[in-house]
Order: sequence, then structure tokens, then C-alpha cells
Amino acid sequence: MTKILLLSDTHSYVDKDILKYVKQADEVWHAGDIGDLKVTDAIKAIKPLRGVYGNIDNTEIRSEFPEHNRFKCEEVDVWITHIGGYPPKYNMRVSEMIKLNPPRLFICGHSHILKVMPDKKLNLLHMNPGAVGKHGFHKVRTMLRFTIEGKKIDNLEVIEFKR
Repeated sequence: MTKILLLSDTHSYVDKDILKYVKQADEVWHAGDIGDLKVTDAIKAIKPLRGVYGNIDNTEIRSEFPEHNRFKCEEVDVWITHIGGYPPKYNMRVSEMIKLNPPRLFICGHSHILKVMPDKKLNLLHMNPGAVGKHGFHKVRTMLRFTIEGKKIDNLEVIEFKR
């Protein structure tokens, strides 16, 4: 079983409350708009990190993180990108590829709106952890944590912080 902490849209913000949850995870996944490498450096000092760059991220961040990160976690095919849209209205940059080769778990950020929803047509689960940074219109800062065991995605929790 792998315990995952999923976050996005830190916009250069990281604090002890976020890092407390990092310590409890086996892996941390960041869905873009990192803002400053100090965020990912702080996470990587504690746990393994997978991530992607977002639309606000500079060339330094873009040289360290890809636009798309597709990998296997246990037996689950995972695809993380920053701007991905929602089922069934995927962003035009991913729409064709997701239909041709859908992952089991599709993760994006960007909207600052927490959403977890299935795409029954493509047999995938879509997750957007919302935004855990302090920049943006969101009123509550959010992250997700869940487990992956074999092919099973389970124990999903929403973590909320006051703004």
C-alpha cells in the first residue's frame, strides 16, 4: 500500500502544516503552479516527490519538472498535468491523448477548485486537489490524501486549512 499526498497551486507557499502531512505520506504528488523551488525542495527533503510545472512556473521550475508526468504507482496508471479540464470536457491539449490512451487516475490542478469525479466512459478517476497556497480566489486551502493498493484507489480524504 502506498500513501499519497496530492497538492497543487502552492504559488510559492509551504508551511509546517503542509509539511506535517508530507511526513505522513509515502509519496507526494504536486499538480503544478509550484511558484518557487523552495516549496518542492522542502517536500523532497522529507519524502519522494513527483510533479509537473504549471502556467505560472518559471524556466527554472520547468527545467526540473515536466508538463506531463505519466507513471505507474503499484498497478495504477497515473497521469498528472496542470491544465487538464474535467470529465468529459478535457482541455484541448490532453483531450485526444486521454481518449486514445486513458490512465486509471487523471490528476490536474489550475482551477483552485477541489473535485474528485469518475469518468465512466473512459473508466478513469479524475482528481483536482484544489489549491493549498494562499494566492487565488479560493476561500479554503485544500489537499487530498489517499492510498493505492494494487489496482485499488482508496481511503480518500480532503485536508482543509483556513486561508
